[in-house]
Amino acid sequence: MFTLNCKGRLLVADKPLVMGILNVTPDSFYAGSRFEAGDQLLPEAERMLTDGATLLDIGGQSTRPGSRLLTAEEEQARVLPAIEAIHHRFPEALLSVDTFYPSVAARAVAAGASMVNDVSGGKDDSMFATVAALHVPYICMHIKNDLQQLHHSPVYENVVKEVLDYFIIKTAACKKAGIHDVIIDPGFGFDKTPQHNFRLLRELNVFSLLEKPLLVGLSRKSTVYKTLGTTAAGALNGTTALNTLALNNGAQLLRVHDVKEAVEAVTLYMEYKTAL
Repeated sequence: MFTLNCKGRLLVADKPLVMGILNVTPDSFYAGSRFEAGDQLLPEAERMLTDGATLLDIGGQSTRPGSRLLTAEEEQARVLPAIEAIHHRFPEALLSVDTFYPSVAARAVAAGASMVNDVSGGKDDSMFATVAALHVPYICMHIKNDLQQLHHSPVYENVVKEVLDYFIIKTAACKKAGIHDVIIDPGFGFDKTPQHNFRLLRELNVFSLLEKPLLVGLSRKSTVYKTLGTTAAGALNGTTALNTLALNNGAQLLRVHDVKEAVEAVTLYMEYKTAL
């Protein structure tokens, strides 16, 4: 399906991959994803890897509604010890740093990360050049507003067209900067209502025009739990249902809190897809 050069290690994906979420934050929207860079973190990383995660995404910044944006120094103090600890314990694991700060991205890669996941889509003008110099894959997410206004009544004339147009511009900018491996993330839940999210999910195949790996992050988000009338803690079954739809519509990476269930969804999807 696709290949990624992760700091000299070639990742060859012949089926959709699963990325496990490890948040070293005290205030992520889903309490089950909050870990300290210590006793809790390493067992959870091991569990995710054992359950079949190909990648682990480590983030120190909450983007839930009402959260305070950390400075680069504050975020770095959270994520670097976590990345160093996981890399030391599991040196073969592929780690991604979830950050929109170029300085944090550079230090995280030096500490053992081999991918940068930027929810801002390069709002900092120096991010693309930084990632290109690091020679690592870059996850470019769609947001409409700036980081201080992520959840402020987004308005679209045509959400699919606008997100596609955004990625046409962003992927061209990444190529110009010298980034060789770009993954696109439509940004479910970021500057989007549940209706926008369902429209994007239904038309995911449109993004195949970009010829880039497509990452989907729907795990336990409000689109799932508000639609079902539950909470983030009760949204696992709904997440699996939407992940399965995403796989059928072209998703190639699933970013999730619950690795085992996502891997099972991928296994069943592959059997379904290849059945004679």
